Formats: sequence, C-alpha cells, structure tokens
Amino acid sequence: MNAPLRQHIVLYDDQCPLCTFQMRLLSWLDWLNCLALVPLSDPVAQEVAPSIEREDLQSAIHCITRSGQIHRGARCIRFVGMRLPLLVPVALFLWIPGIIQIAEVIYQWVSANRLVLSRLFGCKGACSILPKRSREQDKLA
Repeated sequence: MNAPLRQHIVLYDDQCPLCTFQMRLLSWLDWLNCLALVPLSDPVAQEVAPSIEREDLQSAIHCITRSGQIHRGARCIRFVGMRLPLLVPVALFLWIPGIIQIAEVIYQWVSANRLVLSRLFGCKGACSILPKRSREQDKLA
C-alpha cells in the first residue's frame, strides 16, 4: 500500500478473544471514524505492514499512522487514545514522564497472558454481549 492512508490502521490478533473484545469496543468509541481495524487473518494486514514479522504482530497491537509511522503495544494505545474522545484522559496519563515505560511492562505481561486472561474474564461471552459494529473503513481490501 503506497497510497496515503485515509485512516490510521490498527492491526490486531483476531484469534485472541481479549483482543477481539477490545477492537469491538474501539469500533464503538471511534466516533470520528479515524481508525481502520484490521484483523491479522485479513490478507490486507500483511500488505499494510510488510516490514513487521508475523510473530511481532501477534505479540502486540500495532497502529500504522496515516503518515506511515508504526506504534506498538502501550504506545499504540496512547496514540489511538488521543484520537478517541473518551480515551483522551487515559492517553494523557500515558504521556506523564516514565508512565509509558511502566505501561509497556504491564502491556507485555497482559499480552503474554492474554489467552488465560480471556478465559478468566470470559471474553468470549463478553464479546457476544458487545455487538460487532460494521464499518466501511475496516474493509480496506
């Protein structure tokens, strides 16, 4: 994809119930339609991020900005949060000096344990409670 992007692209592991739940939530919080949420199972994911190894994509959420910058993990959450009105307070908190480093450690732990956490918190059931929002910008292909 060499053309400029219309939305910031968020790549996520759609085989993870916790990740899927978070993306459903983001789809409802994205009032300004500035994000395109692309699951890793979509062939477009490899097309928009050819330089990122699949293992890296599966280990953390990634955002590719309209200008081509890549944000990963907690930094992705901070970037995305600044663009969603209800998440701005969280994103601003992550800008406090030193907080992002702590957030990255927490993010890595959650990511490494996400399947266990998904079962613990019942994300499959929660995902069925939060309806999927069909959005045109999520269909990049």
